[in-house]
Amino acid sequence: MADLQTRTEATLVSTSVAEPDLTRTIPTSQSQPQPQSPSPSIPQTNGFLSNGITPTPTPTSTPAEANNTATPPSTTSTSSEPKLPAYAAAISDAADLDETPLFSPLLISDDIKATLPTGYSIRPLRRSDYFGGYLPTLRVLTTVGEPTQAEFNARYDFISSRNDTYYILVICDESDTVVGTGAVIVERKFIHNMGLVGHIEDIAVAKNQQGKKLGLRVIQALDSVAEKVGCYKSILDCSEANEGFYVKCGFKRAGLEMAHYYEAVARI
Repeated sequence: MADLQTRTEATLVSTSVAEPDLTRTIPTSQSQPQPQSPSPSIPQTNGFLSNGITPTPTPTSTPAEANNTATPPSTTSTSSEPKLPAYAAAISDAADLDETPLFSPLLISDDIKATLPTGYSIRPLRRSDYFGGYLPTLRVLTTVGEPTQAEFNARYDFISSRNDTYYILVICDESDTVVGTGAVIVERKFIHNMGLVGHIEDIAVAKNQQGKKLGLRVIQALDSVAEKVGCYKSILDCSEANEGFYVKCGFKRAGLEMAHYYEAVARI
């Protein structure tokens, strides 16, 4: 006769939990998540992150740190920043622009520089010479007027834009004050195989500097510039009284100067 279960035993059997089957395979979709591979890092160069197009500054702190403390910008940088070319740097600075020579100083003969009095120099005209004695020196030669700085700069800029035509140089004393000046203007011709002629103009020396052969050095320097830029001759006008001076400079009589002056000056 089979044993009869008591009420308590039946209750225990019906509420018991079956042991798990350890041999059952867990589906892959229900498995534990696999660790992800780290994403490729962005290349870093000289402290900057780069996407290959535009460098991006590397963050120096987390957002939380940025909210708590403002970090002062570093005064030193390890990145190599590109530098402007020399000519661009000069143009970007107004002071440098005023000191930029009208033409290349290499056109002025070193031999002539060596013959100047001690402490004197010869160089191309600059915009800053408006304040450096250029106009007072010209007044020794003829009427100049009273041009404003703006008018002077406008005329200088026009001449500078044609720096293959106008060559104006100055001689300066020990204080870098202009005490002598002259110009050669290059004329382009159809004759003489499309030849170039240098017209020497506006030779002037300050009154307190005369007797030092500065005028001779100006003429020699301008004559040399004309030759270097390709002129087949240079010409000038002078008075009878100054003919002997220009003969010493290597010139000779080649005709008679004629002029027609106009009462009303038209400005184009």
